[in-house]
Amino acid sequence: MKNLIEKNTGLLIRIDDVAENMSWKYMDKCEKLFEELKVKPLVGIIPENKDPDLLRFPKNNNFWNRVSGWRKNGWEISMHGFNHVYDTKTKFKDFFNYGGDSEFFGHDFEHQYKKIKLGLDKLKSEGQIVKSFFAPNHTYDLNTFLALKDNGIKVIIDGYGLFPYFEKDLIFIPQLFYKETILLPFGFQSTQIHMNNWDDDYFNKFKEFLIKTKQKILGYNEIVSKTSNSKAKKIVRDLFRFSLINLRKLTS
Repeated sequence: MKNLIEKNTGLLIRIDDVAENMSWKYMDKCEKLFEELKVKPLVGIIPENKDPDLLRFPKNNNFWNRVSGWRKNGWEISMHGFNHVYDTKTKFKDFFNYGGDSEFFGHDFEHQYKKIKLGLDKLKSEGQIVKSFFAPNHTYDLNTFLALKDNGIKVIIDGYGLFPYFEKDLIFIPQLFYKETILLPFGFQSTQIHMNNWDDDYFNKFKEFLIKTKQKILGYNEIVSKTSNSKAKKIVRDLFRFSLINLRKLTS
């Protein structure tokens, strides 16, 4: 049993809201930490950041060279929305029932397709070909998934359950908790790291967490290889989805 659990437990480090304007103090610290621990995170790049909260941070004029350096070091580059500006409200009708505001939910297919294509074109112009995507605020509708597939993206770093799974002809890698320093005792998941909100104490907690769990940290390709749609895993996924949706509604 112990061997089974060890083989079926892992964590993908997902970093959100990475853009030219961000908290470079903590990105610099994390980059050094990841190198020391040989951690290969997935980095969510905002191709054309227009988020006013992020624009308050200093701009790194060497940003795209940094991104290229991360890729050379084995980090996975992902696309995190297009401009990170919310212009619709979901009212808990988004695909994952997260609720809240959205950059994509509620727009027609053509609008979403264009935004995703523009983002991918920007990344490509900077030498970055990406294979995965995750939307700001976890909010999607069916048009989002269709637009992603038509743009060649087949992996979403969001979802419920304990294992990566197939749905809507896409692979979903579960992202369950807001807090970065949680590792379930069984299953595969991704973190949700918002270092733009950190202080030194939080960085130190994250550092301790990484040191403690580094043997369980997987790279992007490793965690995608765990994708499964067995009946038992689907039942567990549905239970997680039901429980978390209702918990969010009760606490919203």
